[in-house]
Amino acid sequence: MSSDDLQRVAAGYDAVYAAVPTSPTLARVWREHALGADFPEGFEHISFATLAELRIIASELRLDTGSMFVDLACGMGGPGLWVARETGAALTGIDVSLVAVAGARERAARLGLANIAQFSGGTFAQTGLSDAAFDGAMSVDALQYAPDKQAAMDEVARIVRPGGRLVFACFEFDAARVAGLPVLGTDPVSDYRPLLERAGFKVSSYSETPGWRARLTSAYQGIADAKTSLTAEMGDAGCSSLLGEVAVTLQVQPYRSRVLVSATRR
Repeated sequence: MSSDDLQRVAAGYDAVYAAVPTSPTLARVWREHALGADFPEGFEHISFATLAELRIIASELRLDTGSMFVDLACGMGGPGLWVARETGAALTGIDVSLVAVAGARERAARLGLANIAQFSGGTFAQTGLSDAAFDGAMSVDALQYAPDKQAAMDEVARIVRPGGRLVFACFEFDAARVAGLPVLGTDPVSDYRPLLERAGFKVSSYSETPGWRARLTSAYQGIADAKTSLTAEMGDAGCSSLLGEVAVTLQVQPYRSRVLVSATRR
C-alpha cells in the first residue's frame, strides 16, 4: 500500500471515528446485533468482540499488574482498556487514525485509566515501539486490513519479548471473492498460522468464533436499514465511509471465517 493509499484509509477511519460519538443509532444497532446486552458500558467499540471473547483474550494474554501490553489497531480504545482494567497491566494502544487515538485518550481519562494507558499513531508494520518491550499484544477485528500481514506479524514479534503472548480476533478471507478489490484484495489471507510460525510464534489455539456470520450480517444490515438516521447523526463523510464497508461486505461476502487466535513468542 502506497503512502497515498494509507492516507486515504486513515482519512476514512478518521471520518468514522469522528462521527461515532454523535450517533445514538449506531450505538443502538451495534449493541443489539454485534456486542450484546451484557457488554460493559463505557467500553463499547465498532468491532465484533463480545464480552465472552474479551474474557478469553484477557485470560490468554496472561497479564497482571506490572505487565505491559499493546493493542494494535486499538480504535477508540474500548477492548484494550477493558483488558487493562481487568488485569492491571499497562496498555499502549496504536492506531492509524489519529482521531481514534485522541478519542481513546479521552476515554481512558473518563474511565480513570489514564495512569495505565497511553495511545499513539502507528500501523501494524510500523508501531514505533521498542524491541521486546512488551509482555503481550492483542488486536480485535483489524488484522485482515493490514496491507502486508507477514510484515505485521514480524513487527509484533519484534516488540513482544520471548515467552510473551499474541492474542487476536480477525477475519480470514475468501481470496477468490476479494481479488482486485481495494484494501481487501491487497493481501488476502485464509490462514494466519503459517505467518505466525514464520514470524517466530508458536500457535497454541486457533478456532472459529461461534455465530460470527449471523452477527456480522445482522449488524451490517441494521446499519444499511438505518441509513437515513445515520446520515443525519454522523454527517455525509462519516456515514459514507461506514456504509461503503457495509455495502461491500454484504454484497461480496469476503470472509470465509472469523478466528480467535493465541500464540507465544519463541
